[in-house]
Amino acid sequence: MADSKEKAKKPGFFRGVRREFKKITWPSKNDAFKQTVVVSIITVITGVLIGLIDLLVKYGLSFITK
Repeated sequence: MADSKEKAKKPGFFRGVRREFKKITWPSKNDAFKQTVVVSIITVITGVLIGLIDLLVKYGLSFITK
């Protein structure tokens, strides 16, 4: 009996998912490209900053321990 209730719920779930997907407004190809470039640049800058901080801490600790 519990199996029939579960089976009845699944199609309703997928119908709801389909309805929600129709509400999505996807960005244009140009907007997606611009956002990808910005995210890539910020990622590289953040990586460089973390690397510099790591080097400063490394040299600072080696200076203190010597």
